[in-house]
Formats: sequence, C-alpha cells, structure tokens
Amino acid sequence: MPFNALGLIPELTRALADRGYTEPTPVQTRVIPEILAGRDILAGSQTGTGKTAGFTLPLLQRLQAGKPLNNAPRALVLVPTRELATQVAESVKSYGKYLRLRTLVVFGGVSINPQKDHLRQGTDILVATPGRLLDHAQQRTVDLSKVEVLVLDEADRMLDMGFINDIRRVIRLLPQQRQNLLFSATYSDDIRSLAQGLLRQPVEIEVARRNAAVESVEQQAYLIAKDQKRALLSHLIQDGDWSQVLIFTRTKHGANRLTKQLEQDGIRAAAIHGNKSQNARTQALSGFKNFEIRALVATEVAARGLDIKELPHVVNYELPNVPEDYVHRIGRTGRAGATGIAVALVSPDENGLLKDVERLLRKPIPRMTVPAFAPAPPPRPDQEERYRDPRSQPRRAQSGGGRNQSRPAPNGNVAPRPNQGQHHQRPSRSAPNRQQRRP
Repeated sequence: MPFNALGLIPELTRALADRGYTEPTPVQTRVIPEILAGRDILAGSQTGTGKTAGFTLPLLQRLQAGKPLNNAPRALVLVPTRELATQVAESVKSYGKYLRLRTLVVFGGVSINPQKDHLRQGTDILVATPGRLLDHAQQRTVDLSKVEVLVLDEADRMLDMGFINDIRRVIRLLPQQRQNLLFSATYSDDIRSLAQGLLRQPVEIEVARRNAAVESVEQQAYLIAKDQKRALLSHLIQDGDWSQVLIFTRTKHGANRLTKQLEQDGIRAAAIHGNKSQNARTQALSGFKNFEIRALVATEVAARGLDIKELPHVVNYELPNVPEDYVHRIGRTGRAGATGIAVALVSPDENGLLKDVERLLRKPIPRMTVPAFAPAPPPRPDQEERYRDPRSQPRRAQSGGGRNQSRPAPNGNVAPRPNQGQHHQRPSRSAPNRQQRRP
C-alpha cells in the first residue's frame, strides 16, 4: 500500500519519497487514517516501528487544512527527554518541508531566553518536555489555549520519570475541545488511568505484543565475570569489526569510566548522559551517526529518543533494574525493518535481572559461548568498585500492581549454544529521579 492510499496529500508523500519511504509500516497504516478522521488514539507500539511519522504526518495535514493563527501553537507534542524532543522536531520539519507550517522545540538544560524569543515569533507545532514547557507557562511566554491536537509520545517513559503531575498541569492549560493522541510502548495501570481521564472514546491500536522485543533483533547473552566485561566487550567490537555499537550502563560514572577504558583499548568512544551539556551530547551523537565515534556509551536517559538509522549493535553492559527498560534499550536496533544484534553481558550478580527480563519476554535469551580473549588485569585496590545487587535497591514506584507483577516463567531450560560467529556490519543523563525530573 502506498502512502497516498492512506489519504495523505501530495506535499507529504513527496517529502516521504525524498527520504526514501515508499510504503507505510503497520502502525502507520492503522494510525494515520484514524488521526485524519479526528479520533482520539491510544496506540501501543514498539520503538522503531515508525510511530513518529505515524502521528506527525496526519498532524501536519490537519494543521495545513485548518485556519492559521498568529503566534499560539495549534499542536503540542509532549516528550520525556531532550533527545526525543530534538528527534521529533527534526521529523516534523523534514516531513513538512513542503508546507508552510512552523515548528519549535523547547527543553531544559539550555538557556530559556532564546526559546522565549522564538515563542514570541510564533509557531504552529510545539515540541516540548514537560518541565521546560511549564517554565514558559509560568513566565507567560507561551499560550496553550489554542491547541487543537495534543500528542503524548512515549507516555510510559514520562510516567516512569515522574512527570504525571506535570502532564496534568499542562492539560489544565489546554482547551477542552481537542484531539488527543497517546503513544506508549508498554501499558501499565498508570497508563490506563491516564488514558481514561484524557481520551474521549479512543481507538485502541496495538501493533506488537505488549512488552515484546522487536522481532528483527537477535538477542544474545554472555555469562561473564564482572571484572572481565570490558575486556570481552573490546574483543567483540574489534574482532567482529563492529562499526557502530550503542552501549548501556547503569550509572553516569560507569559510562564515563567505560568510555575511558574503551579509548585505552583503541576504540573511539563517547559518553552521553545527564551530566553532559546539551552541546556535548549533540556532538557525541553526531559523531556516532557519522561513524567518527565507534562506541556510544549511554545511560537510561538515552534509551528513548536516540534514532540511529540501521544501528547494527546494542550492548547491555549492565542489565537494567526494570525489565521493561531492556526492551526499550534493544529497540534502538532492528528499526524500520532492519536487522540488529542485542548483546547482554551478564555477571553472576545479575542472574536475577536476566531472569526478570526473560519472564517479561516469555522466552529465554540464548546463552553464547564466551570466545577466547585477552583478560583484563585485576583492578588495583583503590580502583575496586563497591557493588550492591541492583535487585536489592528500590525500583521505580509503580501503582496498581502494574509493571512489576510476576509474569509466567519462560518454558524450558536454556542450554548454551555454540558461538554463531561475529557479524560484520557495513557502515551505513542517567534518567532523572523524581525530585530532579525536568530534562
């Protein structure tokens, strides 16, 4: 089915063709006609399935057909992180390049004054993180009373990051008559409660099984001593000639340390997390996309919002405390029909976290035979890191028994299988806590 069969105007299909897109993804096929019809949407879709274009394209078409305003935004897209805000704004500008619509993005971590100047000039579409948007609302530099369409993108992540009260404050600033679009990779009780109070007779669209890992991602697990993870990682990258690899750590300090160690091993690397300035994060991501940086080491804040075309490898250097985050992490690869490999380096103290992930996936992750590699020297006493079992630490608060309820255990035992060989690919801020939650 071509895009024009979904009712999109020529200006949009032309922009899609410029980017090499000729056929819609399943989520786009189902979402676009419903949004064009003016219905509220509750959509569950994995990352990498094309949901951004799914709401961006009909949003642009609706605004193009409507009556323009002077300065007040007519559409508001709320997202959890700076990176995702930038990505969505870039997509809106790219798909709408043949339309006379203005797009503006605002987020924290940078000076608010230039954003005030841009808001005074006016915009049709405003992409924002909740905290910075409320800053502007408090200072009366943004008028949300004319918003016709509200989009909550990655709503589950916004709730995880403690934005629920901010979201409700934003909603109170909007007109009652509007179209509401809610997108979430997972459905918790909190998401259901938010949707019930926000959406009016919504069309529910779920393209993939809840919490399922992207089917195009090959998952692998290496059981390895904690102090040998870095040496094995360097071996996998160099021996497999990996051109791009996104690596997730649990802490900002751990991301910085691993980046330095990879550099010492001769692997160009950069870290991206909450303590990095916005300029440093932008430069690191740009270098990674341009293949100037081989390994990008990130904390959970980057699990949402990073869009790297045909990213071949993702590594969970440390497994996340919350198993749903594993799905979001590996969803950075295998996007838009491309294949990818997700590797987990699992130390003995993480076996419980691995089992949690497998219960969520309802299937085992294949164990790989650890290849021969040069082991890392033992750390000096002053370099040893005190470590606590992450499962003994409190998880994010969940209400109503949502995400962390027990799930059926995977069937059968997992037996090791031979190493399938290395894959040669051609080139082509930890998450804020609830007290410091504004991106």
